[in-house]
Amino acid sequence: MTITHEEELEGLRRIGRIVANTMQSMAAAMEPGMTTRELDGIGHELLEREGAVSAPQETYDFPGATCISVNEEIAHGIPGERVLAQGDLVNIDVSASRDGYFADTGATFTVGPVAPALDRLCRDGQRATQIGIAQVGHGRPLAGIGNAIGRFAAQRGYTLIRNLASHGVGRALHEAPEEIPTWPTKRDKRRINAGLVLTVEPFLSRGGVWATSGAQDEWTLFSEPAAPVVQYEHTVVATRSGAIIVTLPG
Repeated sequence: MTITHEEELEGLRRIGRIVANTMQSMAAAMEPGMTTRELDGIGHELLEREGAVSAPQETYDFPGATCISVNEEIAHGIPGERVLAQGDLVNIDVSASRDGYFADTGATFTVGPVAPALDRLCRDGQRATQIGIAQVGHGRPLAGIGNAIGRFAAQRGYTLIRNLASHGVGRALHEAPEEIPTWPTKRDKRRINAGLVLTVEPFLSRGGVWATSGAQDEWTLFSEPAAPVVQYEHTVVATRSGAIIVTLPG
């Protein structure tokens, strides 16, 4: 989507706040002994209360209102009977639509204290996303997002999952431009135009390179090779002076 009117930006801001508030409320409710299905139920109720519709359910018939991935699961985890435990790494991905506008956000949270290396991975995952967002602006290269994130990851000794990309969003959950790399690339010559709506969502890891599906279902993705992975995601709008983040709580 490319925004051309102020009311379009307001529509995106509205659904952006809804998904951000939903994700933060879910994270605040997490506690040991809770199932991921119970956590998803909280998200479902919050979206419904705001008149929003789960985008994965609406678009792909996903079996949950939100995606909840725990520890070895790095993306698209199906809410179910898995019980959260102290020290778990939990990724909550919330995307939804309202009034024809879509927004997508996600973040990795911990259930209680975790090892210092995982705590550092979470902090650096958030930094990687902000570094990527700083590359968004009119006339700038799309590849600049992944190249900047890649430099940061290499300096810190991390790897990036290279087959889970950012994407256009706004009037649908996934739309052009598709497959925006959040890792270094030299062949992508596309440029960002003012008003473009996209996600920035690097998957930062301590050794993982690829996301692969497991045998348990058709959705859940795992790191290959096996390694801790975190993801932080915002929906942003490109302008001539930088990026507007629409997925902020408020």
